[in-house]
Amino acid sequence: MAVKIIKIKTGFTLIETILASIVLCGAVLTLGAISTRSLSQAKLNRQFETAIASVERQLALVDYMGIDDFIESGRMEGDTEEFERRYHWKITTESHEIENLYVVNITVSWVERNHPYSISVDTIFSGTVEPIETEEQ
Repeated sequence: MAVKIIKIKTGFTLIETILASIVLCGAVLTLGAISTRSLSQAKLNRQFETAIASVERQLALVDYMGIDDFIESGRMEGDTEEFERRYHWKITTESHEIENLYVVNITVSWVERNHPYSISVDTIFSGTVEPIETEEQ
């Protein structure tokens, strides 16, 4: 009587191992690319937040001085350096149709890797109102 020996293969073949390695490498590269893009977007987000903070400081200065005194001072643009980056701010004003109202535009711009970015904000400020003298009867 002949006895047949059944051989059970265990383990992986060379082709299966190579294919698994390729899939694993692809997944690691994809995750690395996503992480890198996420970090660069976080950096750009921080720059926009810094620009918005600069706009808020300029608005607070205009509010503190009063729009009439601010316009008379003549300082309508300047530079600030924060987080090793230079931000240029510029303020433009124009009279509104309604008396003693001014439309104020503040623009902050900066350059990151030869690519210009800017953010612009418009608001309205009220100038000083001269009191109206009335005759008392």
